[in-house]
Amino acid sequence: MSEHQHPGPGQQFGWPPPAQQPPQQAPAYPGYGGFPTAPTTPDPTTPLPAPQPERTPSRGSRLRIGLAGLVVGALVGGGAGAGVASLVDDPGTTSSSSSPAQSVTIKDPERATTTTAAAAKAAPSVVTVYVASGSGAGSGSGVVLTADGYVLTNNHVVAEGGQGGSVQVRTADGSLYDAEVVGTDPAFDLAVLRLEDARDLTPATFADSDAVQVGDVAVAIGAPLGLSNTVTDGIISATNRAVATGSTQDDATVLDAIQTDAAINPGNSGGALVDGAGEVIGINTAIATVASGLPGGQSQSGNIGVGFAIPGNAAQRVAQEIIETGKATRAYLGVRARTAADDENSEVGTGAQLETVEPGSAAEQAGLQPGDVVTAVGDRPVTTSTELTAAVRSLAPGATVELTVRRGSDTRTLDVTLGETS
Repeated sequence: MSEHQHPGPGQQFGWPPPAQQPPQQAPAYPGYGGFPTAPTTPDPTTPLPAPQPERTPSRGSRLRIGLAGLVVGALVGGGAGAGVASLVDDPGTTSSSSSPAQSVTIKDPERATTTTAAAAKAAPSVVTVYVASGSGAGSGSGVVLTADGYVLTNNHVVAEGGQGGSVQVRTADGSLYDAEVVGTDPAFDLAVLRLEDARDLTPATFADSDAVQVGDVAVAIGAPLGLSNTVTDGIISATNRAVATGSTQDDATVLDAIQTDAAINPGNSGGALVDGAGEVIGINTAIATVASGLPGGQSQSGNIGVGFAIPGNAAQRVAQEIIETGKATRAYLGVRARTAADDENSEVGTGAQLETVEPGSAAEQAGLQPGDVVTAVGDRPVTTSTELTAAVRSLAPGATVELTVRRGSDTRTLDVTLGETS
């Protein structure tokens, strides 16, 4: 079975704190030290489901999908120049050292690979985000949006700072800036920061994420385990992958994600997933981990070749709204749904069955009724309530979409003009 949950760091990994801060004990934030159960209460704005089980090929194991996480704890070994000998799962280990930012350059253009060229173009636009509060500290990644200091990252990277916390950002050239949170959207797991007194930063170039194809080159850039400007590569494994993460209803997130096998680890959250041209196609945000199916079994944390990114088109739209208004909007259907199955004991979903339809909502205006089973959004099949939520959230407010609906023994199509909520 699968559970859609926060993986957190999964281990007490570390990050190099800003140069002016002395090494200190950095306890894990609540919700990032383990694998708490995901919410089962749907988001009333769109049909957020309880997580649905899925088979994994690994006997005696379970797949967990969760946020790629804030890195907390300590890095064991020397600075970047000395290399890292080991990373240990030991909450009592607190030694750390500051490592200088590493740049990515092409030393021999004639030997440059696609990955090398993509990394060289995109790396200057990727930053490391440091968050500290009275309860602890951690780090993640971010992507530069504008030359004057707007940076996009994940909400879960900055959320644990809480009231009175501080955020700092180190750019690829090693410069350190104080930053403020302009606004967040937990439903999309996105946040926008503004760096103080920043100028002449290198904004990222975004590609059309709708044009991404399975098998395309994918390059992930960020600060996994606090190691700034780390580059990993792979391919696009899948598109329109519906995944749910979050440990409470307040941070529940359903993503219409790009799936990649490029290595993504705790600390990569908020960093860039780029194509072979070095243009951003997604914001890395979640990873899958394998946990033993036996009671008390240990999970395999970190990269297993299944990572997820928020598509760049959606990330850009949300970021622009946050910059302009301090908040973002999302498409609103106005239903509560659960996964339908031919047999109540079956794990195979056959659609998203509507439990309630909100009066006056887009769903009611289109003629949807409780008991209807949505089996497709446009040409996209829907087999679970998570897939319905992800499909709706992938669209902009005001978009008109055709839903395929099963009502009793009849199947019909209904055109729905989606509403808006923030």
